[in-house]
Amino acid sequence: MARGLELDLVEIAPMASPPVCKILDYGKYRYELAQKDKESRRKAMTIAIKEMKYRPKIGGGDFDTKTRKVGEFLSEGHKVKITIMFRGREVAHPELGKRILDRIAEVHAGTAKVEAMPKLDGKNMVMVLAPDKRLQAEKKKEGEEGHEDAPPAASAAPSDGTPAPAAPAPAAPTA
Repeated sequence: MARGLELDLVEIAPMASPPVCKILDYGKYRYELAQKDKESRRKAMTIAIKEMKYRPKIGGGDFDTKTRKVGEFLSEGHKVKITIMFRGREVAHPELGKRILDRIAEVHAGTAKVEAMPKLDGKNMVMVLAPDKRLQAEKKKEGEEGHEDAPPAASAAPSDGTPAPAAPAPAAPTA
């Protein structure tokens, strides 16, 4: 029957009683399997653990830059290991590192959850943040709703041609 249709007889379940066979174009079958496999690999997301290192006496600008980069990693779906590196006598003040880690967790409270609480590991204090898909989806939904009601950016500047007043700079952290 398979030869008459110019197709292949393929044994599907050899251990069944009786064995199960199908009449099909084997080349096409293999091609479709390869396409399905390729598609599933494309949709699969590899989650990497990114690491960001801080120091207890970090400046405000450096803190903001590193924390913003942590946010980018989280939005890409990666976990982030945050390390506070202590040197010398700084190890005697782990509360400074804990304070920094708490600030980072607070900044990203809307998009991430703390997977591993801060703990001192030798001369380093480590905390792991993981993206919270549910919170990110809610925040994105709220952001889309907020854009509908927001006035256009051009109307924020005064109409007399003078530049709009700059927003006050945030206060530098005292850590």
